[in-house]
Amino acid sequence: MARQANAAPVIVKRKKIVAEGGHHGGAWKVAYADFVTAMMAFFLLMWLLNATTEKQRKGLADYFNPTIPVNRISGGGEGMFGGQSVFSEQTVAQMGTGGSMARPTEERQARGETGVARAALEGAEEAEESRTLHAIEDRLMGRGGESFVSENLLRHIVTEVTDEGLIVELFDLPGAPLFEGDGDQPMPLAAALAGVVAEAFAVVGNEVAVQGHTRSYPIVLAVNPVWDLSAARAQAMRRLIAAAGLHDARVQRVTGFADRRPATADPMAVRNNRLEVILLRRRR
Repeated sequence: MARQANAAPVIVKRKKIVAEGGHHGGAWKVAYADFVTAMMAFFLLMWLLNATTEKQRKGLADYFNPTIPVNRISGGGEGMFGGQSVFSEQTVAQMGTGGSMARPTEERQARGETGVARAALEGAEEAEESRTLHAIEDRLMGRGGESFVSENLLRHIVTEVTDEGLIVELFDLPGAPLFEGDGDQPMPLAAALAGVVAEAFAVVGNEVAVQGHTRSYPIVLAVNPVWDLSAARAQAMRRLIAAAGLHDARVQRVTGFADRRPATADPMAVRNNRLEVILLRRRR
């Protein structure tokens, strides 16, 4: 059949469809990022292996492996049902067989004495000793009532309870020195203060230390006397407290510190001429 001359032409339209995942897709970026992260972790691991010690590497491994609640060498017994107390052996707990007693004996182990109980006992003893030192300090300074020290002597005394013990500081005042001039000959004031200290310390049997301090002298002096003078004055105070009744066997040390520890901002002030008589804490 002949095609009609006036028929409309047929137009075929072809549409190009681009499927997902072509070169404009983003899935490959995720895979590449994972690869880069893995490589960075790998090189970081290689660097750590080369830059750390065996102990540090073990610490890193333990950090990333926290599933073990107790370290494998922190137990108190030896073997399964070893029956040994974690607190009563000779070695410390971190060494594998437990223990916290400094000097364990078979009797202590048999009684089941633990380091916790020992620490509690020592803590109670230290607290009791601190109360005793504070009581002596209060009695010396007259804080709880009447003091056996006169007001004239109290002007020369400063006290402090420290970790070392009860420090009784005896010092010069303008016009009222403890020693004659720049020597080590004690004045009656120093003897009176020594008697006060000896009486206060007589209530306990703790050991005693004596420390001497002096003021600074001008640097123009040919011979600086501070070392010899501080030591000599400390020795003089030791003799005075012994004469006042404190047994000489209780004196543990006598020391001269020269002008190395000034009590005031002015190193040449007479306030730096002082003696420290220390009632030491008991050594355990």
